[in-house]
Amino acid sequence: MSSTGFVVLPDTAAAADARAAVPWASPREFAHASGRPWLVGRWAPGEITVVAAGPVRVAVAGICPVPAARLTRLAARVRTVADADELAAALPGSCHLVVSAPSAVRFQGSATGLRRVFRTRTHGVEIAADRADVLAAMTGAGIDEQALALRVATGGFLPPPLGDRPLWSGISPLAPDHCLVWEHDQVRETRWWQPPAPELSLRTGAERLRETLATALGDRAPGRGRLSTDLSGGMDSTSLCFLAARNTPGLLTFRWGEAEAGNDDAAFAAHAIGSLDRAEHLVVPPGDLPALFTDADAPVDTEEPYPFVRTLARTRHTARLLSGSGSRRHLAGHGGDELFTPFPGYLHTLLRRRPLTALRHVRGYGALKRWPLLPTLAALTRPGDEADWWRTQADRLTDPSPPKRRPALGWGLWSLRAPSWATGDAIDAAREALRDTATRVRPLSADLAQHQSLLAVRTSAPWYRLLARVFADDGVQLDSPFFDDRVVEAVLAVRTHEHAGPWRYKPLLAEAMRGIVPEPVLGRSTKGEFSDEANSGLRRNLPAVLELFEDSALAAHGLIDPGALRTRLLAPQPDNSTRIALEPLIGCETWLRSATRPAPAWRFDARASAS
Repeated sequence: MSSTGFVVLPDTAAAADARAAVPWASPREFAHASGRPWLVGRWAPGEITVVAAGPVRVAVAGICPVPAARLTRLAARVRTVADADELAAALPGSCHLVVSAPSAVRFQGSATGLRRVFRTRTHGVEIAADRADVLAAMTGAGIDEQALALRVATGGFLPPPLGDRPLWSGISPLAPDHCLVWEHDQVRETRWWQPPAPELSLRTGAERLRETLATALGDRAPGRGRLSTDLSGGMDSTSLCFLAARNTPGLLTFRWGEAEAGNDDAAFAAHAIGSLDRAEHLVVPPGDLPALFTDADAPVDTEEPYPFVRTLARTRHTARLLSGSGSRRHLAGHGGDELFTPFPGYLHTLLRRRPLTALRHVRGYGALKRWPLLPTLAALTRPGDEADWWRTQADRLTDPSPPKRRPALGWGLWSLRAPSWATGDAIDAAREALRDTATRVRPLSADLAQHQSLLAVRTSAPWYRLLARVFADDGVQLDSPFFDDRVVEAVLAVRTHEHAGPWRYKPLLAEAMRGIVPEPVLGRSTKGEFSDEANSGLRRNLPAVLELFEDSALAAHGLIDPGALRTRLLAPQPDNSTRIALEPLIGCETWLRSATRPAPAWRFDARASAS
C-alpha cells in the first residue's frame, strides 16, 4: 500500500509541534524562506518540484510538464498569494500548487478533484495535506460512522459534495475549486477556479482542444524510464497513444486481450497498432490475466474504500508488467467518457433557446435509446434545482430502482438506492446526511450541462487517484491527461449541444484528433463490453467473497445484514445490479478492516515496509 503523501504547514513557530506529529520516521522536507518547515512528507523522486524567487517559494506536486527554469520565471511574478491565480492558470497537467509568500501560504489541488486537499487542526495550528488518512494519523482521528454508513447505504456511488466527505472524524475536504490560505494568523477558503463560458462552436472548440492536448502530451515522458500508454482500441486511449508517439520514439503500448467474442476492441486496436510502427506493443492474452474479483478482499488503502476491487488483481499484474518493461509513467484514457459523452441535461437550455433542435434531439434519443417521450418531456419542463435532487434521494432511498431508459435530465446523474443488505441504522444515517446536504449545496455551474459534466468528472477523478496508488506500489506513475485542468476547460468552453446528441460518438474528440488518429477509430460508435467476464469472475470467486463477509467488520458496526447479503449473492441474478452494488461494498469492508488494525499500521513507514 502506498505510503506517499505530504503535509503543508504555515510559516509560524506553532507549526513545529505539528511537524513532529507527521507519520513518517524520516520524511523529506522543504522549508519556508524563514527556515521553518513548509512541506513535510514522503514522495517519489521528481514528484514535487520546488523553486524560489526571492522570499517566495512555489511547489508543484504531481504531473506538471513545466521545466524548472520556466517555473522559476512564473514564480518571479508572484508577490502575494493572490498572484497564484495567474500562476495556476498557466500550469499544464494535473498538480497540487503550494505557494509560500511573505506573511501568507496558499495550498490548492486540481479543479477536477484528482489532486485533493484536506485540512484539520492539531497542536493549536491549522494544517493541511494531500490525503485525509495522513491527517487522521497525526490527530488520532477515529472513523466517521455516519460517513461510512452513507457509503454503505447509497451503494458507494456518491457525487460531490457528499462523496468528497472523508471517513475520518475532524478532517474536512476542500472543494476542488477552492484553495486554503493562511494569512496573518487567519485561515480561509477562497474560490480560485470558475468554469469557462460555453461559447465556442464545435469546430473552434475542436481546434482549441487539439492544441491543448498536443501541449499536454508534448513533454509527458518521465524524467527516467519509459513512457507507456493504454491502447484498448477505444477513442480515448488511442488518441493519447498517437499524441504521445509524436515525441516518444520508444513508446510502449499496453492492452488486455478480450475474453468476450462480442468485444470489438481488438479490431480497432489493430488499426492503431498498424500505424504506430515505432512503438513497442504489449498485449496480455486473456488466459494470462487473473479472473475478475480475484483477491477482491486484499487491503488496498487506508484513506478510503478502493472503488475497483473487481479488477484489483489485474491492475497489480499490469503494474508489475509495466514496471518490468521499464515504464515509469503510464498514460490512461480515464476521464474521456466523462468529458466527451455529455449528459442530456443540455436539453433544458437547448429547449429554451432552440426548441425545434431540442425536440429533434429528443426524438433521436427516443429512437436510438428508447427514451419514453412523455416522461422525458415532463422532466424537461421541471428541472428543479440541486437541493430538490438531494432531498429526493433521501426520500426515495429505499424505493425500487427507477424505470430503465429514463435519461438524467436533472441535477444528478443517477438515483441513489439502498441495497437490500443495508441496515435500518445505516439508511437512517444516510438520509440525515442527504437532507443536510440539500440545505447547503450549490451547483457546480449555473449551466446545467456544465454542472453535469463537472459532476461526472469530480465524482470519478477521486477514484482514479486511488487507482494511481496501486500503480505507484510498483514504481509506475499513472497519468490521466483527460483530467488535466486545461483539458477540462477546453471541453467545457464548447457549446454542449454541438458535441452531444444521439447521432455521433464523441464528436468533439473525433474532430480534434482528425488527421492524428486513424479514421476507423474516430468513426467508432461502440464501446468494449465486459459484463460476461465480470459475471463469470464473480461466480468463480464467490466463495472467497462470501467468506469475507462471514466475519464482517461492517456488520459489527451495525451497517449491513450478512444474511441478507448472502441470500442476495446466492440468488439468481436477472441483471448486473447486484454485482455493481457489491464492488463498493467490498471496498468498504476491506477499508474498515485496514483502518481499524492495531498500531503500528498507522505509521506510514511501517505500512510501506509491509507492502
